[in-house]
Amino acid sequence: MYKPLSLYFHIPFCSKKCPYCHFFVVPNKKEHRDALLEALLLEWQRLSPKIENHEITSIYFGGGTPTLFGPEAIHTLLRQIPYPQDTEITIEANPEDVTERLMQEYARAGINRVSIGVQSLEDDSLITLGRTHSANKALDAIKSTYSAGIENISIDLMYELPDQTSKSFENTLRKLGELPISHLSLYNLTIEPNTAFFKRTLNLPSEEENLKMLEKATKHLEAIGLKRYEISAFAKPGYQSRHNTGYWEARPFFGLGPSAFSYYNGKRFRNVANLHRYFRALKEGNTPVDFVENLPYPQNVHELLAVKLRLLEGVDLTSFNLPDETKNKLLRLASEGYLKQEKDHCKLTEKGLLFYDTVASEII
Repeated sequence: MYKPLSLYFHIPFCSKKCPYCHFFVVPNKKEHRDALLEALLLEWQRLSPKIENHEITSIYFGGGTPTLFGPEAIHTLLRQIPYPQDTEITIEANPEDVTERLMQEYARAGINRVSIGVQSLEDDSLITLGRTHSANKALDAIKSTYSAGIENISIDLMYELPDQTSKSFENTLRKLGELPISHLSLYNLTIEPNTAFFKRTLNLPSEEENLKMLEKATKHLEAIGLKRYEISAFAKPGYQSRHNTGYWEARPFFGLGPSAFSYYNGKRFRNVANLHRYFRALKEGNTPVDFVENLPYPQNVHELLAVKLRLLEGVDLTSFNLPDETKNKLLRLASEGYLKQEKDHCKLTEKGLLFYDTVASEII
């Protein structure tokens, strides 16, 4: 039996960096695109021998704005990879770049799933976020992608935005019911260091208002057929993200591209977050990896348990070699209403879903 494995390609090009973004991105220039394609092909040659005993279950092109790379470059990469016919192959897209013709070209290149960075369907919120698309353009992008023949469409939505209210968020939720989407990822805005938002004073909603928005969203999404299967993810039956589920279940994956993370044989490692150094290392026959982490016991099982608990189905505790101290901690979290534990099965309660960060920090 071949073991399942995923591939992630970091395509760092952006036309403009959003004020909340903390990912590694570079300007979208032809010389950058040419260098990245050559480097990715070289990195794939280094990694491909390790793929031989695995079956590729998902491929994900993230960024940045990977659609700026172009369908031909994506097709060139996919032609090198021996993936099964039913592999989930996703590309992220910004609404302002989407046209029906472009999505048709990506479908011909091998893409069968698109994740669109909608973020909000309120123009005021989009302006605050520094997005360059309007709410109407986001709606058009979703419909154009579907018309291009790609039926597996995911969108990203954000809440806890500056100046956002529960009422304005409801306006976004109301527009979702008629859209041809099969998956939705719901995120609260996090203010990360080294971002433009980190340096500003922002009028953010209260914690009480944020909880209201989250509760309204989960109820509304369930009502329109998007079932919650992970803390931040909702899907129609059969459309759960195969790629993201791999992260939560600790499926091994290789990340290709500058700043890309990998997880393999229990180790986490990352490529250098610099396009030129990444390219130079590969051209010289060297590894582009500049960080390796191999957590010792019991930290490794604590982290794995915390991540797997993100899935609403919960976890089988017998699959973890947990110290007695951790087992007692889980019982305490259950007594406080964060977890529901029945024999060897453990999952988050409604309270635990709302305060997952509390649970994770206690476990880790």
